Amino acid sequence: MLLYNSTDSVRGGVPLAVDFDSPEDYFIFIFQILFATSTVLVAGPVVISILATRALRLQNRFIFMLNTSICDTLVGLSVYYVGLFDVYEGYPSRNGTYNVLSSLLGVNIMTFLFAQFDRYFAVCHPFYYTRFMTLHVVICVNVYCWLQVYIQQIVINFVPLSRAIQVYVFGIVSLQIIVFTKVVMTIKLYVVARFQLDRDPPGSDKDSKKESLRIIIFVVISFLVLWCPSFVNIIIRFLGGGGLTFRNEATNLFAIMARFNAVCTPSVYIWGSPALREAMMRTVWGRVCPRCNRR
Repeated sequence: MLLYNSTDSVRGGVPLAVDFDSPEDYFIFIFQILFATSTVLVAGPVVISILATRALRLQNRFIFMLNTSICDTLVGLSVYYVGLFDVYEGYPSRNGTYNVLSSLLGVNIMTFLFAQFDRYFAVCHPFYYTRFMTLHVVICVNVYCWLQVYIQQIVINFVPLSRAIQVYVFGIVSLQIIVFTKVVMTIKLYVVARFQLDRDPPGSDKDSKKESLRIIIFVVISFLVLWCPSFVNIIIRFLGGGGLTFRNEATNLFAIMARFNAVCTPSVYIWGSPALREAMMRTVWGRVCPRCNRR
């Protein structure tokens, strides 16, 4: 997320991201198309499968999966614009979206953080968890993730620049706290999965807890690995005026890495959850390809 509150567009339409003067331009353009399509085809079915399967909708952890998968699907759709056209979301922006599309990353960050706390209390404090963490509470938490991110973005876009800088600095500091908390919670969840669950008696409840912990640990680690380079570059540019700059979003390597989470996250969901794979085969791919359903 970069600070700006204005956007400039080119008269006569938005030009493409590359000029097609070299083989690299063709590679970038084709890569963005393939990346956007694969993201929609991976994250979209996850959204449809959870919404169409009542047994999944009634579980808190799948509500968090649903929220992040909706964000990932929107990220994939956004690449058809920010990845194919000459868009720069910096300051001053060029053909930008007022950070509406790039803020989807912030929604995912907040959702992952709450999902980590959800899994921790579900495993370590099951009595209080079942009593207080109802489905309605989890849905409200996920709605809050959207409201918090986009209300802050509205403030940045429409207040005077001096006040927007203050809000932006507050967001950077908050983001650092969130990242640190995510790292600590990831280590804590790993310890819980490694030692505490091994002492529980065998059963479906133990398997479900291990599955959910494994998924959230893998998702958060991959998210931090792919997103941290972009975050560090933003911090360097904001504090010291250095860092790397790119011509547009299509050539921004750090932004591409951050958006790659939109493919990795639903892929981990599918890999780690047999129930989700079964629902996806029944509601999506089984209807698209009946032969796969019979197999």
